[in-house]
Amino acid sequence: MEQGGVGAYARPDMTRAARQGAGEVIYGEGKTAEQVAAIARALMAGGQPRVLATRVSAEKAAAVEAIWAEGGAVGRTTSAAPAPAPYSEASRSESPEGHPVYYPEARLLVFGSMPVPDGDGIVAVAAAGTSDLAVAEEAALTAQFLGNEVRRFYDVGVAGIHRLLDVADELREARVVVAVAGMEGALASVVGGLVSAPVIAVPTSVGYGASFGGVTALLAMLNSCASGVSVVNIDNGFGAAFQASAINHLNARAALASGHGAFPTADTAQF
Repeated sequence: MEQGGVGAYARPDMTRAARQGAGEVIYGEGKTAEQVAAIARALMAGGQPRVLATRVSAEKAAAVEAIWAEGGAVGRTTSAAPAPAPYSEASRSESPEGHPVYYPEARLLVFGSMPVPDGDGIVAVAAAGTSDLAVAEEAALTAQFLGNEVRRFYDVGVAGIHRLLDVADELREARVVVAVAGMEGALASVVGGLVSAPVIAVPTSVGYGASFGGVTALLAMLNSCASGVSVVNIDNGFGAAFQASAINHLNARAALASGHGAFPTADTAQF
């Protein structure tokens, strides 16, 4: 059965928010601009107020924006919205009529507006070096998209450990910390020894030959001696943010489970 005219190549999951608390996300790599736009349009027509597309190149994003402008949001014509600066709180800005806003550093495309944070606390994203920013921003912006207050701590790698120690007190205020690092991946272990919150480690493919495209950092993080460190796949900022958001919304979900709130619907769930 066709859903929103995409039945030939996709079956948008219209009930995922009710089952999981967050709507379907589009993995943009390997999809055409036309497919990304059509799937996003189908999800929004089905009641999802905002849609996230990951791993979208600048060229593909421009093509999606042109397609969207021609057809408007869910069938209505609209003008383009200026993209906010990728590292500022402006990333919560409104996107009129669901028009896509592109974040080039993170390669994310957001249809609709960023939500007001409603998590239990703060999600901290700590990146070892400037070369890790693409993955760190994918994590930070995804976490914001999922309704979390995010604080960024960039260029705090262990090669200059004083930089990390300078922000240790701020990291301890977080409900969950996402630690992003390439090379030998030591940042996650050091952060894990400084904070009581869960630490989600993200190995990146940054490094010289023996880093093996992030495998060295991945294995180092998996073998961390710090308690409370979990690890996602190489360069998977999205996956780390999704897990961090789930942790940061545990109180709200517990309230729902105990009958103190309504089960999430397309209107009430975070996306």
